[in-house]
Amino acid sequence: MIFIKLWYRFTGFLLKILYKILYSNSIRWGKSLHFRKGLQLTVEQGGAIVIGDNVFFNNYCAVHALEKIEIGSETIFGENVRIYDHNHRFSDTEHAIKEQGYSVAPVTIGEHCWIGSNVTLLKGAHIGANCVIGSGCVISKQIPANTVVRLEQNITMEEVRHA
Repeated sequence: MIFIKLWYRFTGFLLKILYKILYSNSIRWGKSLHFRKGLQLTVEQGGAIVIGDNVFFNNYCAVHALEKIEIGSETIFGENVRIYDHNHRFSDTEHAIKEQGYSVAPVTIGEHCWIGSNVTLLKGAHIGANCVIGSGCVISKQIPANTVVRLEQNITMEEVRHA
């Protein structure tokens, strides 16, 4: 087990160097960024990804920015999380979707959040501090701080404490 952890640290170190070379200042992270295998970070068209301190990405997460994606410190991600600050335009039936460009809006995730496995965050998502986003959710709007979002219903942290 210790060999696996050392391997993740080594390959993570190499990937961080590669991201610094490829993206220069377009991708910034604080101290102690940790991730397992399969992390994808992409920035195009002048976009930016800003990641706070002590953030953890589990296996096969992806963050794709054309404008800006900000992730607060101490936030953790389950497996297979996807974050996009853009979406294809598709209203013109005379042209192929791939030729219509993108609509964009920033994505913000507050500090101390837990984003569960298989969550997708879409353009315009704003998640307040101390939120839990349950597995399988798709978020494209504002989620207030201290909220738990589940597929069944949204509840506050106070409601969780009394459940």
